[in-house]
Amino acid sequence: MRKGPILIAGGVIGLLAALLVKFGNPVNMGICVACFYRDIAGALGLHRAEVVQYIRPEIVGFILGAFILAIAKNEFKPRGGSSPLIRFILGFFVMIGALVFLGCPLRMILRLANGDLNALVGLIGFVFGIVIGIGFIKKGFSLGRSYKQNAANGYIIPGFAIILLVLLLAQPAFIFFSQEGPGSAHAPLLLSLVAGLIVGGLVQRTRLCTVGGFRDAILIKDFHLLTGLIGIFVVALISNLIFNPAAFKIGFAEQPIAHSDFVWNFLGMSLAGLGSVLLGGCPLRQTILAAEGDTDAAVAVFGLITGGAFAHNFGTAASAKGVPANGQAAVIIGLVIVLAIASFVVWQKQKVEVKVKEGVHVG
Repeated sequence: MRKGPILIAGGVIGLLAALLVKFGNPVNMGICVACFYRDIAGALGLHRAEVVQYIRPEIVGFILGAFILAIAKNEFKPRGGSSPLIRFILGFFVMIGALVFLGCPLRMILRLANGDLNALVGLIGFVFGIVIGIGFIKKGFSLGRSYKQNAANGYIIPGFAIILLVLLLAQPAFIFFSQEGPGSAHAPLLLSLVAGLIVGGLVQRTRLCTVGGFRDAILIKDFHLLTGLIGIFVVALISNLIFNPAAFKIGFAEQPIAHSDFVWNFLGMSLAGLGSVLLGGCPLRQTILAAEGDTDAAVAVFGLITGGAFAHNFGTAASAKGVPANGQAAVIIGLVIVLAIASFVVWQKQKVEVKVKEGVHVG
């Protein structure tokens, strides 16, 4: 499998992330799927943290870019029915972990590309969570097969994206927009939307996924997807030095929208990595799959949004000051629940296999 196209795609994503920062997005947050969904949840009034409320046009672009190419390539296939409730719970806890770390797996790479060494701690935790998830996969973990569904189901997420764009343009009184903080920092709408369309299209075509890159490298020694992640890191690093040199700083202390609590950076991303590998993809990949008509991925996306709202309604999200007690408890609870779900699914599968070997009919 040729690595050139996915390496170039990763490079383009890294470049766009740096440009979004240059033109207004928060430093180290050119692209952060978890943060963007959290901001959208706030804009819709699902939480009232005034500093993180904005309808991020990048998310709209991710969805519509992937949707348009999926239609063009005859890859828009409405399907679902693969453990939707479990997927919602996993999406929820992926967001809880990400907001304790303060960023999705993609932002983790972008933070590292701007010198934030706290992201290196997060990366180690992320891979640790993926390794645990791979252990369950080797034991037979699966959320089951999906089934063809009515086409109307597949259009829900693209329709949701269009509604978000209309609300962003109209800015009705019932939609909230931050006047300060990260939510108030954003690149021009058109640039953000175009960047999102490009990223959505690239990820749709290349299947690029932060979780998939490490999972495949560890599980089957396939480094194709990991090549794309290397492209993101290298080009983002070079682009940051060119476009945002004043913001580039190597170290742990005083990094933008970050904290240096090593234990919770590690555990937060462990939870995000574990949940994502069990889902079959990172938050960005789930978004692209949902745009292609995968309603199971759409359920995971709504789990992410709900997790973002919960994190700020119940004080579990971290800040530059560190991780609150509620956030620490939420990560531990999340790890326990996600491990319990994975263990139970594997146990049930093994139980069925034993019955089949014994010749017992399984209805």
